[in-house]
Amino acid sequence: MADQPLVGIIMGSKSDLPTMEACTKQLEELGVPYELVIASAHRNPAKVHEWASTAADRGLKVVIAAAGKAAHLGGVVAAYTPLPIIGVPMKTSDLGGLDSLLSMVQMPSGVPVACVAINGAKNAAIYATQILGATLPEYRQKMVDFKQQMAEA
Repeated sequence: MADQPLVGIIMGSKSDLPTMEACTKQLEELGVPYELVIASAHRNPAKVHEWASTAADRGLKVVIAAAGKAAHLGGVVAAYTPLPIIGVPMKTSDLGGLDSLLSMVQMPSGVPVACVAINGAKNAAIYATQILGATLPEYRQKMVDFKQQMAEA
């Protein structure tokens, strides 16, 4: 993307990419610049540490973390950055995504991860834009317009 990314998207596996396309598409429709990385908290912990600990310095304002099964990615990222984290629990073959959901919402005190529905990638993008809109008027206006369009549809 040409603009400085404001949202960072991290996912634990390439297999999460088809689901997360709803997130990237929504961010693009809202004009929100983002960066995307694939790095597992379990298989690539050093990469996750480096990416998360430098996120704020790179200009990111919000992080979206998508993961399945144990789904520790959002919590690991939250441990390394002061930025707000939005977790997207991935649907799994084992427990239908309930395992992912519970891993995200049951974070210990002091390490919050906001969480959308299982496979709720589009809502993660919308929520990230709402967070940006709290301090950046152009994104607040994009959300006003978005909600108006929803009401008219």
